[in-house]
Amino acid sequence: MELELPWVEKYRPKKLDEVVGQEEITKRLKAYVKAKNMPSMLFAGRAGVGKTASALALAHELYGEDISRNFLELNASDERGIDIIRGKIKDFAATLPYGDVPFKIIFLDEADALTRDAQQALRRTMEKFAGTCRFILSCNYSSKIIEPIQSRCALFRFKPLDDKDIIRRLEFIAKKEKLHVTKDGYKAIVYVSEGDMRKAINILQVAAITSKKIDEDAVYKVASRAKPEEARKMIDLAIKGKFLEARKQLDKLLYEYGLSAEDVLIQVHREVLDMNMDDHAKLEIIDKIGEVNFRVTEGANERLQLEALLAGLSLIKKK
Repeated sequence: MELELPWVEKYRPKKLDEVVGQEEITKRLKAYVKAKNMPSMLFAGRAGVGKTASALALAHELYGEDISRNFLELNASDERGIDIIRGKIKDFAATLPYGDVPFKIIFLDEADALTRDAQQALRRTMEKFAGTCRFILSCNYSSKIIEPIQSRCALFRFKPLDDKDIIRRLEFIAKKEKLHVTKDGYKAIVYVSEGDMRKAINILQVAAITSKKIDEDAVYKVASRAKPEEARKMIDLAIKGKFLEARKQLDKLLYEYGLSAEDVLIQVHREVLDMNMDDHAKLEIIDKIGEVNFRVTEGANERLQLEALLAGLSLIKKK
């Protein structure tokens, strides 16, 4: 019996036309495929917006069945030291390409995790094998890549995905897997995934294990996230000075939904930004959220800090 792939891999784009939400970038990459020539590139952007998908789709279109001989994928967060540059990367770059494309491609994911010494070694490798090898470096923060590497790469900044782009891809997968996803189910997945396509697809797959009909209740349950209105209710109660009722709502978030203090703070921050209130009040609340988050990360008692946040919200109303 063949083991089924995770849907993230099963539905990973094989062509640049299948990459979602990055039309300007895919247009430039298609031109490289047509010319069978390209520079080394630096892909920068948040997680789940199509950096890896674009690199793999580009390689598939360039090499076809010869992709395994001409394309090397490495994750720099797993192998981040100078030895990986002197070993695997140098050995692969030193061999000639196979087929009618005159260069190989090395895709280095999470390249901003490379140590500075490893980046210096990579710079020298890029120079030495520029004739037969191209590099695609993927990172969340391009500022963490040393300037000599940045200057040798064409920079591509991947924008956050629009909700409609994520929903369109989820609808495609749902149709293939014969799932029934309600409109509020799609909205819930978009809310929980926060623009991360990989996360959205994973949530859809996990929800599909329990039911062929996926609604918002199923999504929030498998994602261990509270509904937006639950977090908003807690904020409203606190701002109105109803501290004990807000505290009960906090209990619901912590114990019924199983949220951590960080989860609660992230959700409260997100809801505050969308609430209809005075901008100055929003600034005060966000300042308090940041202060509580710092204390929690420094090891302070999570429950006490969250209750202190609710108390602080109550005082905003009184002022």
